[in-house]
Amino acid sequence: MLFSVITFAHAQGGNRNGTPEERATKSTAQLTEKLTLNADQQTKIHDILLDQNTQMSKAREDAGDDRKAMRTKMMTLMQSNNDKIKAVLTDNQKKAYDTFLEERRTAMKNRMGGQGNAQPAENQ
Repeated sequence: MLFSVITFAHAQGGNRNGTPEERATKSTAQLTEKLTLNADQQTKIHDILLDQNTQMSKAREDAGDDRKAMRTKMMTLMQSNNDKIKAVLTDNQKKAYDTFLEERRTAMKNRMGGQGNAQPAENQ
């Protein structure tokens, strides 16, 4: 869900946080620090994140003004990518990843005034 939150935030802010490659590199570095990823895991997760960020950019372009459709597509992509990431992790890393995702969800809710993802897309 971390990437769900991050990517949804990117969807709201356009490309102001860099290219898909830059975002994948930054997120991989953050996960490497939090989860102590080895070199093989870093490469695999970077590839997953790069694909996700590229697909998210395309989804934003394709959706145009239809924020609800964009959000639905992004949530599906993010869940799929979270599953792919977990497949690369050890059991202990999966637990740490779940904790990390929960922390990110909480932080996002706090930034959004406690509304979290419950805010209707049409009101944004």
